[in-house]
Amino acid sequence: MAVLSAVSIAEIKARGSIKDADVLKVRRSYYDDGIITAEEAEAIFALNDACPVQDPAWADCFIETITDYLVEQAEPRGYLTAENAQWLIERIGKDGRVDSKTELELLGNVLDKARWAPQSLVRFALEQVRDAVLDGTGPLRSGKKLEPGVVSEADVDLLRRILYSFGGDGNIAVTRAEAEVLFDINDATAEADNHPAWTDLFVKAIANCVMAASGYAAPPREIALARDAWLDRRGDLSLDGMLGNMASGLKGLFAGYSEQTGEERAIARPTQQKIEIVTHEAVTAAEAAWLAERIGKDGKITPTERALLAFLKAESPSIDPALRQLVDKATAAA
Repeated sequence: MAVLSAVSIAEIKARGSIKDADVLKVRRSYYDDGIITAEEAEAIFALNDACPVQDPAWADCFIETITDYLVEQAEPRGYLTAENAQWLIERIGKDGRVDSKTELELLGNVLDKARWAPQSLVRFALEQVRDAVLDGTGPLRSGKKLEPGVVSEADVDLLRRILYSFGGDGNIAVTRAEAEVLFDINDATAEADNHPAWTDLFVKAIANCVMAASGYAAPPREIALARDAWLDRRGDLSLDGMLGNMASGLKGLFAGYSEQTGEERAIARPTQQKIEIVTHEAVTAAEAAWLAERIGKDGKITPTERALLAFLKAESPSIDPALRQLVDKATAAA
């Protein structure tokens, strides 16, 4: 890609605007050879940062070219390393926050396109949703009248999309890093009028951790975390009503999990090791002891945690003793 010769970077930065003609030139040079160098990727970011006025076509061009550079051009192709993920975070995450809708969409697109990405980037993406929910600021809240501290249906859809992206090619259970962000959101919005889809996703994601920590093989995330049909039906949206709907919707949840022998767990381990080797970053599982401590932190069990524990009690899967003790204690006190 000859972007450095196709457009005058200095001229565009000086005028502070990207015109449709500039976008056409960048696209033409991109399609000519299909190659984006590190220097060119830096130049594209420099244009995006320096120009507050941008032709509507620029967003798609920016997202497409940077995604292609990170996922298809940088080695190993098709994957994202921790180093490349950090490169992206440093450019879009000033003070840990993504400020523009275009850069947030870039983050999501990179995660969607990469076969595997480091959990640090997935956690960073989840934190953008968390911060938008808790503070009511940022590109996810721009132009929307949403009360801070409340999880909307759109928030849940984005959280699910991010969680799907880390699943990649293997049946990787929800990690501790991911679960920590979900617990943060849950703790902070425990008394809020959240969309029912939040309870559905939270229960499924943490149940996924529980089952993996108890020695079960997890199904693909698209199955384990899939949105239930009951959410699209009108009905009783009280807490008891939602729990009843969830109970019917989650009846088959554990059917996708299979208990593993020690030998089977050893055989499954290479999949995670492969991800760690390719991304240059360890994948931290949510261990049973940590989950038992994290659920009901500070002695307070939230409504969504209570829904999780009640369901585990009713379905009675063979779970780790530390978690079984928590389930029995919580349901006895209910």
